[in-house]
Amino acid sequence: MPRAISKNCRRRFLYTNKDSATQFRRQNNNADVNDSLHTAVTKPSLFVSSIMSFAEHTDEQEGKNKDRPSRKKPMFPVIADLRSYLKHHGREVKLPVLYKDLLNYTFSVPIKDKKGNDTLWEKTIYDKREWDFIRDGLVKIYAILKTEGDFSFTSHLDVARIDYCTFGNSHPFRIRIVNKYNDNYDHYYIKIADASRVYGLELEHILSPNRITFFTCENTLVEEHIPGIPGDVFIQQMLDAEHTNKIRLAKEFVRFNERCFVRLLGDMRSYNFVIDITPDIEDYQYRIRAIDFDQQSYEGRKNLYLPQFFKENYPFVDLCLKHLNNETIAQYQAEERTLITFRLASSRYRIKELFDIMSKDEISTPEKIEQLKSELGQHLNTKLFGKCQSMGQVVKRQLKQILQKNLMLVQKNLGKSSD
Repeated sequence: MPRAISKNCRRRFLYTNKDSATQFRRQNNNADVNDSLHTAVTKPSLFVSSIMSFAEHTDEQEGKNKDRPSRKKPMFPVIADLRSYLKHHGREVKLPVLYKDLLNYTFSVPIKDKKGNDTLWEKTIYDKREWDFIRDGLVKIYAILKTEGDFSFTSHLDVARIDYCTFGNSHPFRIRIVNKYNDNYDHYYIKIADASRVYGLELEHILSPNRITFFTCENTLVEEHIPGIPGDVFIQQMLDAEHTNKIRLAKEFVRFNERCFVRLLGDMRSYNFVIDITPDIEDYQYRIRAIDFDQQSYEGRKNLYLPQFFKENYPFVDLCLKHLNNETIAQYQAEERTLITFRLASSRYRIKELFDIMSKDEISTPEKIEQLKSELGQHLNTKLFGKCQSMGQVVKRQLKQILQKNLMLVQKNLGKSSD
């Protein structure tokens, strides 16, 4: 658990100007007691737009909150227009093994960690008649992921294990591919093709600093493994280590928080992202990467799109409170918005094509769409969200609203330099 926040910190509000501070105080005085997302006595919050504030909520108040992340989000099918988009951009390929084929296992054995705790993964066992077909197909899928279908390198590869997870919405299979020559192994995942996850993966590929490789085929989604240390494991084992650069880690959490909110990626609790550590000159650099995308713009509650509000992320929020001031936070947020804007400008035709499809797709409920429109409009002080008719239009308006200043600067500078 993070350290308790002092009373002075609880009363402290940091803003870029006095007008915004006055506006927040008025809103805060009338705030509903149900505005907490988690069970904690003290809730530090690191708001977007350079605002840092603290508020207190009790367990009793939390119990009244009925709008938490959905425990079982419905699967949304991949519509024909989205399928055509995926084909055009090389995401839809013919796969030798589908998700439904992997369900034909004979039995499974629970997988325990080194301490004997249940990992929620099960090792699957297949009948010999099924295994030869599945093994050959899974090796070929790995070749499609890594070498664009060049099967000349598959002779020394084999399937070491197939794991099945009963936790979560997608019930994924984790495939371990091993090199028979040196026993080096790699993973990838096979899941049910959910439109929310597909949109999330595409937006991650276009707008984030990370490139994502995935393919779809009928009702099957194949994702590459995203390497890194799970956020919850990092908190337990590495956060307080002597070599951890807490200032750089706090900086990256601010930027990750911004990335999620700009493109409305929800439910980024510590076990839904990983931390990639890169040795740098005299120290380390950190990159926080999302690994679960099924909560892409589904929920109606604004705070669910801000990782700072989840109690699982308190240790990271605490680092920001200890090591960063409001000017520094504003700088990091502006840097991230600028980078997102450049990526958006460079891929403007592709993302326009994606939003044209997403705006017509049904990826949330009418109630959640109305709630999110209202909360975002109030948070960003605009009525433009009221014109949105779908969740895809809400995401598009969110990008325009937050990146408005950056987009104007990019357009102003277009043509001033050439390659």
